[in-house]
Amino acid sequence: MMITINPKLNELVPNFKIGTITYHDIAISESPQMIKGRFQLFTESLRLEEKNAADYPGVAEYRKVFKSLGMDPSRYRPASEALLRRVLSGKDLSAINSGVDVNNFFSIRFAIPIGLYNLDGIEGDVEIDLGSAEDTYEGLNGREMNMEGKLLSRDEVGAFGSPIVDSKRTMVDESVKNALHIVYLQPSMDKSEAHELLESMAKMFTQVNGGSAEIQVI
Repeated sequence: MMITINPKLNELVPNFKIGTITYHDIAISESPQMIKGRFQLFTESLRLEEKNAADYPGVAEYRKVFKSLGMDPSRYRPASEALLRRVLSGKDLSAINSGVDVNNFFSIRFAIPIGLYNLDGIEGDVEIDLGSAEDTYEGLNGREMNMEGKLLSRDEVGAFGSPIVDSKRTMVDESVKNALHIVYLQPSMDKSEAHELLESMAKMFTQVNGGSAEIQVI
């Protein structure tokens, strides 16, 4: 599988980049208590800082990315910002499974959009692009999502993911054995820093879910 970025994104956002982590032979289950406890301690420490979501560099930079792409970040918030806003307001995040919960931890920890997908549900090559009128899918929120003009990931079947909300078609549940992380890196981050971030993510994810991981910065 080849993953590419449509060149027009780099024209609109210089240094636009993503990271990918491909996982094989993982075992998704209910999150272990260690992860639940670590997540709770981390979110409690964030609340003690008394910051707003916009105070986090990752959130601020990705709002600028959305604006550069013609997306209104107040109407279509990056998922990482939405998660941070929920946590900082005092609300807890419901545990889903060991894959999704670790992914949500990463999204809040690094304050950037990160999508986790069932690799076996993706058909052919993947392109990161702006959506067209044909790009629609059923979102994880249960709504039919019109992705025209929005940043997304698309395979040979059609759009399946976005830094706003992902599709049910490629969702990760306990049956998933192979998965793909798409990490919407801050454009200001250099490649060596990006590799370090991806390596730390891959290490923690496989410590929890087993399997092997391959990373790439695109």
